Amino acid sequence: MPFPVTHRLRTLFRIRNAIIALALAIVFGTVGFSLIEGWSLPDSFYVTVQTLTTVGYGDIPPRSAAGRGFAVLIMLMGVGGVALAASTIVQSIVQSELISTFGQRRLSRRMHKLHDHYIICGSGRVGSHLVRDLKRADEAFVIIELDSDRAAEFSQKGFNVLLGDATLEETLREAGVERARGLAACLPNDADNLYVVLTARDLSPLLHIVARAAEEQAEAKLVRAGANHVVAPTIIGGHRMAVSLTKPAVGEFFDSITGSKFGLGFEQVMVESGSPLVGQPLRDTPIRAALGIVIIGIRRRDGEMIFNPAADAIIEAGDILIAIGQVEALTRLNEMAQ
Repeated sequence: MPFPVTHRLRTLFRIRNAIIALALAIVFGTVGFSLIEGWSLPDSFYVTVQTLTTVGYGDIPPRSAAGRGFAVLIMLMGVGGVALAASTIVQSIVQSELISTFGQRRLSRRMHKLHDHYIICGSGRVGSHLVRDLKRADEAFVIIELDSDRAAEFSQKGFNVLLGDATLEETLREAGVERARGLAACLPNDADNLYVVLTARDLSPLLHIVARAAEEQAEAKLVRAGANHVVAPTIIGGHRMAVSLTKPAVGEFFDSITGSKFGLGFEQVMVESGSPLVGQPLRDTPIRAALGIVIIGIRRRDGEMIFNPAADAIIEAGDILIAIGQVEALTRLNEMAQ
């Protein structure tokens, strides 16, 4: 479904073109009458407008044959051009309103069908990367964007885009925040992200919220507001640059993983109670030997995090396995954990 913003832009373009064409006709007539009849520019403008609009008061008629011929040309332009310009403007406005209304209704219906989706508030530099990764992971998500041009751009790519202010309760409700699995506050302003986090947490107490922090001092405030995690791109970028500068081999390793150079990926795998992995030590599972997956951490149900678990670590129901491996192998591990 074309996004209503694109139709508004097209409508504005059509109206602009119609107004430009009408203005050029007026300029053409004004200059022509002035040169042919020797009238002043105000008089020429007056005659041009009354000729184009077919009003024809007749108080300043052209005297010469050339002037009358030019007047006939202007009349023909007026019959076609002015009528076309007026009809284009009216038709564009009416069509835009109809398309916008029906488009918003279809978009709202589609939003109401979404469950366990993600909401991305802001599609700037950080948000656009998040959109790309969620698309690559084939996850359902909604983008909330206040900038109409950027919203139209993402809509044309087939994404669910809601044009609105993410700090407002009604916008988050329309995006299905009560039914969403997670929300990312990616707005460039820390104060706006704080409002988003506060509002989203009030509407959905169990929602997983990740917020962007432009300034380091905003991290604690965002956490107190209800964010589960806070990411500061500038700080992370600085750490990565420091690692690449002082430990280039480590930096290259991280770049190869995040850039999918080796086809590797990170995954969190929830172990269900009926999984054959429950009750087994890591060494007895096919995770490492058959799938080639490395378990770098286990988060227990009570929140305890075990980093680099030993081979004799027992897998329990409700554990979340933090794994790294080939994408196909990680998919098989997800199936095995169910």
